[in-house]
Amino acid sequence: MLNITDLTLHYGQSQILYDVNLAAEAGQITCLMGTNGVGKTSLLKAIAGVHPRSGGAMSLDGKDLPVLPSHVLAKMGIAYVPQGREIFPLLSVRENLETAFACLPKAEHIVPDHVFDLFPVLKEMQHRRGGDLSGGQQQQLAIARALMTKPRLLLLDEPTEGIQPNIIQHIGKVIEHLRDQGGMAILLVEQYFDFAYGLADQFYALRRGEIVLSGDHDTVSRDDMLAAVSV
Repeated sequence: MLNITDLTLHYGQSQILYDVNLAAEAGQITCLMGTNGVGKTSLLKAIAGVHPRSGGAMSLDGKDLPVLPSHVLAKMGIAYVPQGREIFPLLSVRENLETAFACLPKAEHIVPDHVFDLFPVLKEMQHRRGGDLSGGQQQQLAIARALMTKPRLLLLDEPTEGIQPNIIQHIGKVIEHLRDQGGMAILLVEQYFDFAYGLADQFYALRRGEIVLSGDHDTVSRDDMLAAVSV
């Protein structure tokens, strides 16, 4: 679904990513791991068009993508759940979900039942303001809002950060369910090692802006991945 070749990224004169090569397939969870500050969030931002890449190539479902703004990529099927959630605190839960209508034709401007099936708490709280929700509920809202756009590629940036264990478990089950549907590629950035290692089909380890280890779950041992991301 997603192929990245020799991607580079700069913030001003500072280079953050160096010739990154990565693929994420439909029906799989691809996990990008590494310590703080190695460029994981920057890579997701480059994929989502939040920050333009400096060089390299990117394709979605075999179609080459030039450097495009995020709203165009969102309409093409790339959904981004940022670190920190970034829901609209003064809008209701339902209104937050409806902001995704901007990516959809008018005939599809409905909140489908399956979104509430995945996150029942949102149905109960759909008329409450987003800012009144707990951190875990806001994270569920952020993921649900992304799913509203009917993505082909879902980018998740540390969805377990600051979340209570029972909601982490629920989010993990939702991610597995989305994977098992088969039509979506999921690229997960995660610091919670056991959560990520238990979910992922494919791994990439990022260190100082470069991929230093990659492989599937059957070929990359837990110890190898821990060593790669702990330096």
